[in-house]
Amino acid sequence: MPKRYIVKEGIPFIFGAFIIGFLLSYFVVWYAGIIPYLWGIYFAYFFRNPHRRIPQGDDTLVSPADGKVMEISEVYEDTCLHAKCKKITIFLSVFDVHVNRAPMAGKITFRQYICGSFRPAYKDAVGYENERHAISIDNGKFTILVTQIAGVLARRVVSWIDLGDDLSKGQLYGMIKFGSCTEVFMPLDTEICVAKGDRVKGGETVIGRIGHE
Repeated sequence: MPKRYIVKEGIPFIFGAFIIGFLLSYFVVWYAGIIPYLWGIYFAYFFRNPHRRIPQGDDTLVSPADGKVMEISEVYEDTCLHAKCKKITIFLSVFDVHVNRAPMAGKITFRQYICGSFRPAYKDAVGYENERHAISIDNGKFTILVTQIAGVLARRVVSWIDLGDDLSKGQLYGMIKFGSCTEVFMPLDTEICVAKGDRVKGGETVIGRIGHE
């Protein structure tokens, strides 16, 4: 699990931008490197991994990502859970923190990566059409499903975990590069603690309490 302030996936982007900026400034003209330098600064900002205070409680679910709540609904989840669930969809802009965190502690009992298209992450059908990576987390009492969905700019889903791994609540388990969407499927008896349009923080904002409906 990455613990550094900037995750390692960002290092090539950051150094690459600064090297290009240096070469342009040195061999062409000094101001030719300004734009690559600015890109380097942005990459350092995008791949940041800020510290988060993780709420306690086995029945509380924290947001898997930073972003805006775009949808709260009841759906039938037929990929893994095979049951009617409550679903929260979170949209991440290119300015949000993009590392993903486990909403609760438990074991990864299901993992699926599906190739697909790269439609804008705020479109209604992206959870079915776009490239995505889904994991289920089972704590022995209940199971949830979390799906990372690629968007028009997010062309790669990054994972730092594998099937059978144990996750702690708020633990980093992956990220999506450059704009994306995250979905959480929860039991029907989950009390939803956020509303559509709310801003949430990964690992810190409580999005639901299971068994409190």
